[in-house]
Amino acid sequence: MSLSYSVLVVDDHPLLRKGICQLIEAEDEFELFGEVGSGLDALASMRDDEPDLVVLDLNMKGMSGLDTLNAIRADGITSKVAILTVSDNKQDVLRLMRAGADGYLLKDSDPDDLIDSLKQVMLGKQVLSEQVSAYLTEQGQGKGEPNWIMSLTPRELQILQLVAEGMSNRLISENLHISEGTVKVHIKNLLRKADAKSRTEMAVRFLNQ
Repeated sequence: MSLSYSVLVVDDHPLLRKGICQLIEAEDEFELFGEVGSGLDALASMRDDEPDLVVLDLNMKGMSGLDTLNAIRADGITSKVAILTVSDNKQDVLRLMRAGADGYLLKDSDPDDLIDSLKQVMLGKQVLSEQVSAYLTEQGQGKGEPNWIMSLTPRELQILQLVAEGMSNRLISENLHISEGTVKVHIKNLLRKADAKSRTEMAVRFLNQ
């Protein structure tokens, strides 16, 4: 018997939500955990049990997709989260990926491509719709600005944000409850990924992107 992943669909448009649910239910590798129309209902549905994957709309009335994602991570919910939206805005993409999204997919994606992307997310990959990836590359104007940020792990993003706030390695280690040596290793990796000569240059590029 093949393994199937449970999926919670969160979207405030009933027709779109039903369509996504039908796609999910048609796949042997997925089973529908549930469907809800708001971020609050999503959190309530995960109070006692977590799905393997949350397919989350970005622009919802009341609690936005970003607010919902932040609440999911704050509650310690470990489900994979794939954003499914109409927005290809660069800042939306970066904000959601920084907040801990595992994928950023567009609603006009081909259904087969969408399902394949969700499967890739469940394999531990960070997935972007082709249009979004191309858009980010274009907006980077060949400098790779968005790409180095998208390549960072959640821990590296945390440390980069603290570096940008002016924190020393010691303060970062105290803030994140990790050793100063571990912070130094992360900083070294960050400088390499950012292709920056100093933490100041790296912080400026991060704040200005």
